Amino acid sequence: MEKYILSIDQGTTSTRAILFNHYGQAICITQKEVNCIFPNPGWVEVDANEIYQSAVDVIDQLFFKAKVTPASIECIGITNQRETTVMWDKETGMPVYNAIVWQSRQTADICEQHKKDEDVIRNKTGLIINPYFSASKIRYLLDHVPNGQARAEKGELICGTIDSWLIYKLTNHVVHATDVSNASRTMLFNINTMKWDDELCKLFRVPMKMLPKVYPSSYKYGLFEYKGKKIPITGVAGDQQAALFGQTCFDKGDCKNTYGTGCFMLLNTGNKPTFSKSGLLTTIAWQIGKEVTYALEGSIFVGGAVIQWLRDEMKMIPDSAASEKCAYHSLDKENNVYIVPAFVGLATPYWDNEARGAVFGLTRGTTRDEFVRAAIEAIAYQFKDVFEVMKKETDCSIHTLQVDGGATKNKYLLQFQSDICGLTIKLPQCLETTALGAAYLAGLCTGYYSSVEEIKSIHSFQAVYEPKMKSSVVNKKYRGWKLAVKATRVFKP
Repeated sequence: MEKYILSIDQGTTSTRAILFNHYGQAICITQKEVNCIFPNPGWVEVDANEIYQSAVDVIDQLFFKAKVTPASIECIGITNQRETTVMWDKETGMPVYNAIVWQSRQTADICEQHKKDEDVIRNKTGLIINPYFSASKIRYLLDHVPNGQARAEKGELICGTIDSWLIYKLTNHVVHATDVSNASRTMLFNINTMKWDDELCKLFRVPMKMLPKVYPSSYKYGLFEYKGKKIPITGVAGDQQAALFGQTCFDKGDCKNTYGTGCFMLLNTGNKPTFSKSGLLTTIAWQIGKEVTYALEGSIFVGGAVIQWLRDEMKMIPDSAASEKCAYHSLDKENNVYIVPAFVGLATPYWDNEARGAVFGLTRGTTRDEFVRAAIEAIAYQFKDVFEVMKKETDCSIHTLQVDGGATKNKYLLQFQSDICGLTIKLPQCLETTALGAAYLAGLCTGYYSSVEEIKSIHSFQAVYEPKMKSSVVNKKYRGWKLAVKATRVFKP
């Protein structure tokens, strides 16, 4: 009987189940949307029960659609939206509040109170103080759940990121655990000692007993019983780290960028953490056995979302695919339009929460096609900002970028990205790299894959982009972008 790996990919707006064969090919995919809740401007929450139910539903649909039996599943990998935080009753397994999503800004005041602790937090976690991470979300939940602090101190309430929540529910409330990659995004985990940090937990008044146990990313977490068959959960990683692994970026200096709603660039920095002075995040990429791999991460809040904005709010294009056509139609003009899509502030390397979107260089002759092209180029420019910082802060020689995510369908974007950064860009055959990374980690644990070398040998690419633009043109264009960002950050009415 042929064996497969089932990967659960729990994202911000949907949950998917993907069946992979031994060659890393996606055999079957099922998906269900998850509804976000917006109680106040800037707040984003989600019903944790809906997340769990969506996972169960897509698993059911997958077995039906793929016509496979539970006996044909070797193991399960889980990858998840990171930082999103759930708190639940340990006895009943029921959430005591909506999960607070990674995007939510509702804990900004809590973060502001801890600005004085910035150096301590950065040195221990590799992170900056920001509502993005889980610690302030846990503090918020403890403050807003009736008797939250007292119940947590008694051991009645426990918490975790989405991977912990799914593991707990899928193992029938037996296992409360997380992996090192997700733990490293909480702002409570010391990436030097590889343990929950007592000082950090005291800063945020988080009882350590409510936190999950932390294990390697490739590890037997527990058993999911499905129709009488017990299937081991053996691979867990946060979505961006899973994508890095799924792109086979196993060596120091390997890097990838995911072009989703936002963009996330991760650079493998080897077995020692590299701490940034320019707004990059230091994170744990994964742990296999006793070997820990670290990464530097640059985050872009608005990537593909700028194309959605053109489609939905500006009504400039009927669909995302039309943006590529507009860009190519405008190539006969030298485009001096810059769009800085700081709709929710600017992330790496600026971390300016107050900045808002702006457009520069418009003339009476500016066309729709030029405007759309400027929006696509904005995605690439933001990545270059991150890339330049990574080059400066590491001793890694970066020549190649591996890419994934929905916006990689846009050929103009990938060629412009290659040009503006001077990088060879590789697009993999399987674009489901996040789920694939979780599957690879799961398969390594069970022996389905013998080694990372075997995984690398089956990895293939569907397209390669090489830089073609003259350096003088690149420099001129990038100077214009930096000027536009500077002006955007000044205008704060």
